[in-house]
This record gives sequence, C-alpha cells and structure tokens, in this order.
Amino acid sequence: MEDILLAPPIAFCIYLVLVGVLSGFGRLLAGPAEAPSEIKMSTYASGEEAPVRPAVPGYRQFFAIALFFAVLHLGVLMLGSSDLSAVAAAFLVGLILALLALILG
Repeated sequence: MEDILLAPPIAFCIYLVLVGVLSGFGRLLAGPAEAPSEIKMSTYASGEEAPVRPAVPGYRQFFAIALFFAVLHLGVLMLGSSDLSAVAAAFLVGLILALLALILG
C-alpha cells in the first residue's frame, strides 16, 4: 500500500488535493473581499517608501563566486580521483592558491 502512495503520479495528486484544501481554508480566513484600492494593491515594504530608482545588480560578484565554486568542486573531484602522490600535492597547492586569488582578488 505504501509503495502505491509513494508513486510520483499518486503522490502528486495527493499533494494537489492537499494544496487545494489548504488554499480554500486560507481563503476562508482572509475574510470578504472589498473594493480594490491603491494601498491594498501595493507591494508590502515593511512600512517604508519604495525606492524610486530601481536597483541594478552587477554580475561581477556573481561570476567571482561561481568561478570559486567551479574551481573548488572540480579541484576536489580531481583530487578525489587521484592517488596520494607528489603531483596530487602540487595540484592541491595550486588549487589553494587559485582559490585564495579568487577570494582576495
């Protein structure tokens, strides 16, 4: 019986029914809908005014972090598939230096 309940299509249907029930219960708790107003339709910003100028995030920090994790994961994968030798030790030192350069630079 539990194998049938854990089958992906059956579990999806069970979750879909559960979400529908919880959503309906949440609508009952929300109370009656009134006429829409500008205050009700605005985004909640914890009582602060939203900035007029939109933020433009840069990708410089993202690429540095992405490169850090790529070097770290590939380096550890290479070290994990090698044996204990002088070449692996040299690779480890190079990996540490590359990660330090990415952190500091």
